[in-house]
Amino acid sequence: MAGDHGLKYAMVGGGIDAFIGEVHRKAIALDNSATLVAGALSSTPERSMESAKQLGLPEDRSYGTWQELVEKESERDDGVDFVVIVTPNNTHHPIAKACLEAGLNVVLDKPMTMTSDEARELAHLANDNDLVCGVTYTYTGYPMIREAAELVRNGTLGNIRRVELRYLQGWLANDIESEGQKQASWRMDPKQAGAGGTLGDIGTHAEHLASFVTGLEIESLSAELTSFVDGRVLDDDTSVRVRYEGGAKGTYLATQVLIGEENTITLSVYGDKGSLWWSNGDANDLKVATLERDTYYLTRGQDSLSERAKAATRTPPGHPEGYLEAFANIYRGVAELINAKKLGTPVGPLGHDVPGPEAGLCGMRFVERVVSSSNQDGAWV
Repeated sequence: MAGDHGLKYAMVGGGIDAFIGEVHRKAIALDNSATLVAGALSSTPERSMESAKQLGLPEDRSYGTWQELVEKESERDDGVDFVVIVTPNNTHHPIAKACLEAGLNVVLDKPMTMTSDEARELAHLANDNDLVCGVTYTYTGYPMIREAAELVRNGTLGNIRRVELRYLQGWLANDIESEGQKQASWRMDPKQAGAGGTLGDIGTHAEHLASFVTGLEIESLSAELTSFVDGRVLDDDTSVRVRYEGGAKGTYLATQVLIGEENTITLSVYGDKGSLWWSNGDANDLKVATLERDTYYLTRGQDSLSERAKAATRTPPGHPEGYLEAFANIYRGVAELINAKKLGTPVGPLGHDVPGPEAGLCGMRFVERVVSSSNQDGAWV
């Protein structure tokens, strides 16, 4: 925690008119995990300096380019402890690679990179140099998602038979990218977003959330990518059937064209001894049923929950926690990892749940396999 050990961070991207950068800053500030002291906040030097001024950054640590930031911060005796990268996908790899080669820990927004080869290179760099390379798969930060993972691990559900995950949005139901909407414009541009539109944006969240809770590895998949909006190059609707190692089956639906849906995530896991259900609309509750017991509910903050869930909980029972708190749990974990390396202390419980470069690589392999399957009319790959 910054209050204890004074962690400092820099941000690349996230300046004027950016959406997700502000969310990252709020999440980090929630627990005082680190203090923002430097930035290269936009794609042009002028906008970068103006954004830095608005955020109150010192002039000598307000950089016009990310290259300048990496060079200067890696040379300072009081340089930053990590760099948060919240830029379009096509820039993730070169920025993160430069940071890791300069000895700087990094946290990347998802998806990790444009290709699995890029992700693999970053993973090797981070591991070889003993550096943190986190990926902000936010939804695994919810306490009840961590409780769900513990229920699977301790055998409450028995052998998993089926996993159902739906991630529904509606903000891309019409062609807002042609109207200049910034977030839509780059997310639906293959040069900036990569091979997947909705697939890369929220489909990767679905893949990681299912993997985090169940621990299952995908053996093969069959997918269909659709662009419902005329003229849209990348997918705005993703449907995937999954075969897991060990025999379990799954289906993922990720779509951004359902009018009226804001950000609905539902996860159902069915085993031969029990089942569980979770929704981000009721993120503080976990519904469970077993053969030996009728359906019951677990609630965030209860004394009976696992230590893993308790570590991700801040407030007493009856006081709801939500998206920013889940996001902040990822950064609390990052702080634990960095402080453990700096001080030689054991990694705390949240540090063990930080999605690392391997999770980012799995996400990129998932994107590539889904695209391959869809291009082959849903063939199993």
